[in-house]
Amino acid sequence: MAGTTANLSNDPVYGDMENEGIVIQKVVDTVPGGRTLDVTGFAPAFIPQGHLVIEETATGVLKPMPISGTAYGALPSGHTYKYVVMAGIPTAKPFAGLLRIGTVNWKAMKYDATSILSAVKTAIPSIYFTKD
Repeated sequence: MAGTTANLSNDPVYGDMENEGIVIQKVVDTVPGGRTLDVTGFAPAFIPQGHLVIEETATGVLKPMPISGTAYGALPSGHTYKYVVMAGIPTAKPFAGLLRIGTVNWKAMKYDATSILSAVKTAIPSIYFTKD
């Protein structure tokens, strides 16, 4: 019996997974089904575990937080901090599992959050940011 076949495999895509598995320390609640992120203007080919997600307040569109070198950049006007990416994903397929309530080791995050951490904690009080 002949049939139609398809290759369900994807080319392997690996980003900086150095701290994958230690950034997210505790998961209490997630966004059911995750969300697709708008990666327009986000240059890296990979969004690492623990990356901050922002929301455009006028539209509800979710995006990865901009970066500047090795640190997070400035929060764009009209946006707010919203979630944390639960597992690294390629920007070519930005289907993100999102942490809504839990614990994140901010010192293990790929991009330095020191300059924005206070604002992030205020905007997302349901996520506890620890450095242990």
